[in-house]
Amino acid sequence: MLTFGVLHHGLTVSDLDRSIRWYCEVFDLVEVHRQTGDNEYTRTLVGVPGAAIKVAQLALTGQHELWPSSHFIELIEYVCAGGDALRAVPNQPGSSHLAFVVSDIETVCARVIARGGVLRNDPVTVTAGINKGSRACYLHDPDGHILELMQYGREREAQLRGLMTG
Repeated sequence: MLTFGVLHHGLTVSDLDRSIRWYCEVFDLVEVHRQTGDNEYTRTLVGVPGAAIKVAQLALTGQHELWPSSHFIELIEYVCAGGDALRAVPNQPGSSHLAFVVSDIETVCARVIARGGVLRNDPVTVTAGINKGSRACYLHDPDGHILELMQYGREREAQLRGLMTG
């Protein structure tokens, strides 16, 4: 089997319009496509009888034309046959997190809080491993998804720039 790359990361949300605003305002993402799914194909794909969904696809600014996908986050609101909200915790099997690299972690943390997200911790300095010297934190978006912010330290940033130019 051949793998070409990551298609996207899907997040089920309670209010599509609110979530689009939140992700675009906090992370400077852009909406590249919106659609609905109220058909047998969608119900079969997601395995939820009676499901009808609204979907928005978001991309990093300037990166919506990259292969293999035009987007990297897909927000999905179930308008029919929606489930109960979950409050994920990092150590819960089946939970996941989506990590963002940011240039100013303090500014993004302030945006998160101002727009209804909740920090799990204030940014901490990474003291071991490949990201040593970087700063990171975990947070929840308004629907409870776990997100991570990473502001690379000088050494890690230089290493990655070298890989990209080298």
